[in-house]
Amino acid sequence: MAVKLKIKKGDTVKIIAGDDKGKTGEVLAVLPKELKVIVKDCKVAKKTVKPDQEKNPEGGFVNKEMPIDISNVAKVEGE
Repeated sequence: MAVKLKIKKGDTVKIIAGDDKGKTGEVLAVLPKELKVIVKDCKVAKKTVKPDQEKNPEGGFVNKEMPIDISNVAKVEGE
């Protein structure tokens, strides 16, 4: 049976637990199978990228938002 989530893409949420506690941001993606969300500018990790011919010929590092458990965010009401 599918789980009904109250948070959707585009909602504004506040992080209530973890390293980014207190920050507010927009939901970029919802991962219902994993019960996680990706919030803009929160839980940012520096990932290495291999060089390729099209997008990134130099390679290097990229800042990427990582998933946060849905229980650690709260929807901000009244916008």
